Amino acid sequence: MDNQMFCFQCQETAKGTGCTIAGVCGKTAHTSGKLDLLLFLTRGISVLSTSLREHKIHVPEEVDIFVCDALFTSITNANFNEEAIISKIKNGIAWREYLLDKAYEHKVAWPEVPETEWLVRLSDQDLTFCKIGVQRNTDEDIRSLKELITYGVKGMAAYLEHARHLGFTNQLLDTFIQRALSDISTKQMSVEDLLGLVLETGEHGVQAMALLDEANTTIYGNPEITEVSLEVGARPGILVSGHDLLDLDMLLEQSENADIDIYTHGEMLPAHYYPHLRSYPHLRGNYGSSWWHQHSDFTNFNGPILMTSNCIVPIREDAPYRDRIFTTNSAGHPGCPHIAADSTGRKNFSAIIRMAQRCEPPTPIDKGSLIGGFAHGQMEQLADRILQAVENGAIRKFVVMAGCDGRMRSREYYRDFARNLPEDCVILTAGCAKYRYNSLDLGDINGIPRVLDAGQCNDSYSLVLTAIMLRDALGLSDVNELPIVYNIAWYEQKAVIVLLALLALGIRNIHLGPTLPAFLSPNVLNTLVRKFSISGISNVDDDLRDWIR
Repeated sequence: MDNQMFCFQCQETAKGTGCTIAGVCGKTAHTSGKLDLLLFLTRGISVLSTSLREHKIHVPEEVDIFVCDALFTSITNANFNEEAIISKIKNGIAWREYLLDKAYEHKVAWPEVPETEWLVRLSDQDLTFCKIGVQRNTDEDIRSLKELITYGVKGMAAYLEHARHLGFTNQLLDTFIQRALSDISTKQMSVEDLLGLVLETGEHGVQAMALLDEANTTIYGNPEITEVSLEVGARPGILVSGHDLLDLDMLLEQSENADIDIYTHGEMLPAHYYPHLRSYPHLRGNYGSSWWHQHSDFTNFNGPILMTSNCIVPIREDAPYRDRIFTTNSAGHPGCPHIAADSTGRKNFSAIIRMAQRCEPPTPIDKGSLIGGFAHGQMEQLADRILQAVENGAIRKFVVMAGCDGRMRSREYYRDFARNLPEDCVILTAGCAKYRYNSLDLGDINGIPRVLDAGQCNDSYSLVLTAIMLRDALGLSDVNELPIVYNIAWYEQKAVIVLLALLALGIRNIHLGPTLPAFLSPNVLNTLVRKFSISGISNVDDDLRDWIR
């Protein structure tokens, strides 16, 4: 059968090479085509905005907002709602026309590429994925690097959107994203040129994560060591999943006197670590596990669910929670009410609160608690104890096990790896990969837990700051001299920008799994191995033997 689509941006892509009929994530070929068209327009807008800025012509902030939203919408498991995607496409067409008019008005020339020239009609059959999607680039190595950059800026855009919701922006980062998309659309770039842009993307990714960290900690306080309950109360509740802390904050504020409880799910677990959010007494605890357990977690929860970002699993026709799920921001799913912000950025969560009040309390599925909150501010307070443990040999190795969880059975590797780590090793984690091992009883070293959770995927930035703190305290000249192993699990594009950020910071010998990205061609992969010492994983016994000396 001829390919109906082509997508290989996530770790679970079909056969480890690419989804060609339907996405393993659940998107149809038709939806994939609409997302390709949205990205096509976003590249065109970026070509035009970059050309205007080069001539000192003002580009409205609304263009930056559109570009970040479009990129975030196309992240794996973010938006399956074709009506919403088509609406964004129409907005993209309007913004492209606006920028074209502005270029004509100021007599600004721009590169003539299909992204700026083609008259887009949603009914066009000529705009097939092979012309506007991944396979528009026929050179395998050039395509590989351009997609690596694209996925990096997708992850960066997600972090910028979260920061923007809290009132924190950085024009230089928005400008870079659009310039990077423009360069890969218009310039004849060599492999070396593109590798340079890959590292530049990583450098800006560090700044994006720093901006989001600043936004979160300024508004909500520095994360603190916190014990998070996994048990349920007697009141009905609302389950909040995804990454956007502002949505949770607004929901907590609006539901204070509603006689319900609020629970976190998946990547929202670290919300409990922030003093401001924890101050709400009805922020009850965490319910369920990582994103791919949604069907059982959401069914058992009994109440409504708010998806604040990506990590939606397509809802089965017979799913008991089908009528209880709401979306907001760049997330979307057919049939799910979408809660949009008003002109001031506020959202009205009254519908989801009223629904919760009519529901049964959550069904208990876990017992006990989890401990987290080990972001860079808290780690600085623990620095003396940690350094003493390193110097006296109580801690031999730190293992960074950040990143994503996923459905593949091969990801049991991470649970087994953590379980079999020697007792003098400490895990530094961030992201939902931690759900593979944060329930294990791994104990502590001189009162320091052996699993130190910094937070969400973007809080990998905290792990880098922790490594730099250790380097300086131990008097080392290079972070690679530290007793740290990097065993990173990846799934989607936010993990890609984390990887590029680590490379840009000079961190080497990163082990990436459970499989290496399908979008890396053999030649590009060999180049990354040679320049940055990236490698895959093998099996727990061999990896423990080779890495933990």
